[in-house]
Amino acid sequence: MGFDDLRSILLSERETGKLLQIAPDIFDRTHAEIAELLKKVYAIEDPLSDEARALIEETIAMKETMHELFAIRSRKILALALMHAEGNYYDREEVKRMIPAEHGMFDRVAAGLEECQGVLLHNAKQPLVPVPPAVSAGMDVLEDEGDAAYEEVPAAAEGPGPSSPPPLSAAPTLTPPYMLVRVLGDMDSFMGVDGRIYTLLKGDIVTLPERNASVLSDRNIVVALPLPTCK
Repeated sequence: MGFDDLRSILLSERETGKLLQIAPDIFDRTHAEIAELLKKVYAIEDPLSDEARALIEETIAMKETMHELFAIRSRKILALALMHAEGNYYDREEVKRMIPAEHGMFDRVAAGLEECQGVLLHNAKQPLVPVPPAVSAGMDVLEDEGDAAYEEVPAAAEGPGPSSPPPLSAAPTLTPPYMLVRVLGDMDSFMGVDGRIYTLLKGDIVTLPERNASVLSDRNIVVALPLPTCK
């Protein structure tokens, strides 16, 4: 899944108000491609080179495009769930175009809307619901007359239920090691191998990706500092 392919899918999704058919593994393949790009970055001897910068910029562009695609499709799915809960007409073919994780979201949101409508609009008896995470395990929730109590859930029972969809497989996250340094002189902004933009001024004490710090140290722009230790 290259950037051009992902961008094309995003543009098509933007241009229509309906949910489009996409490959079920599109997000998995995008994560895998990002991991491959980062491996190439780490293999470059000079992480501040134009080649490394271009790869990092492509990685950032792919992440932003993937997030925007998710946001656009999620808004469409939420609108479909609302129409379903309200009993209004909606295109069933759009539901068929959802990938598995999206279909799970649609089902849970629609069910939640219908349950809330029953309680608030039709005065239905409120079902027992799990204790919210903010409530400590074992804490009793008092029941006022006419209101339903929360059902106490033991701490051991926390976590996704058996009907929860399994998480999508994803490429391993690659995190570069970091180094604490003191900056010896001002320098222009640059992009680190971790995808972040760094603007360094003389006297700054910062943590930088180890590969970037090593290159800057060789050029007498920064000096490595010992990391503080706990006593």
